[in-house]
Amino acid sequence: MGRGGVTKDRTDGPERKCLVSGEVQPKQGLVRFVIGPEAQVVPDILGKLPGRGMYVTADRDMIAQAAKKKLFSRGAKTQVSVPEDLVDEVERQLARRVVDLISLQRKGGRAVAGYEKVKGWLQSEEAEVLIQASDGSGRGKSKLSTPHYGHYIGWLTADELGLAFGRQTVIHGALASGGLTSRVVEEAQRLRGLREKEAGKGQSKG
Repeated sequence: MGRGGVTKDRTDGPERKCLVSGEVQPKQGLVRFVIGPEAQVVPDILGKLPGRGMYVTADRDMIAQAAKKKLFSRGAKTQVSVPEDLVDEVERQLARRVVDLISLQRKGGRAVAGYEKVKGWLQSEEAEVLIQASDGSGRGKSKLSTPHYGHYIGWLTADELGLAFGRQTVIHGALASGGLTSRVVEEAQRLRGLREKEAGKGQSKG
């Protein structure tokens, strides 16, 4: 049972408690951390590193608080060191994860880039996710709309999308349903918490 006697919806999979807020929530919205061999906090983006995991909401301020208030030491029940660039490192790793997943979708034929191709996928309702570079032209981006009941990702840079699609830069991209698309959306939402809160605001319907 959740707060107020409301039954918790556990369809989102396993849940864990955030080290900072104390709230129990689906793992997909948290970042796992473990303690490395030199008693240093290490982000575990893939959730596969050995050791007892500690979880923090995928949010820049939350992770910064965990470091500042020595919550990692409390959670580990021992003194640990926290890298000064921990928050930035989490952001870098999450961005790389999203880029890699989009790249795999592209290789599997489930992703396209370029205004005309994306527009075509949107018109034929093949696209489930619209992706646009955060540093792209606002006027150009406004000409494309998020798929009905679909998702919008607007907090990757043109260079990052370029890496995903094997080009120098990319402004517009789209993903079809199936394959790793749901994973892309999940990881992109985690990344969003580490980036500007206003990124993509007003565009997302997902």
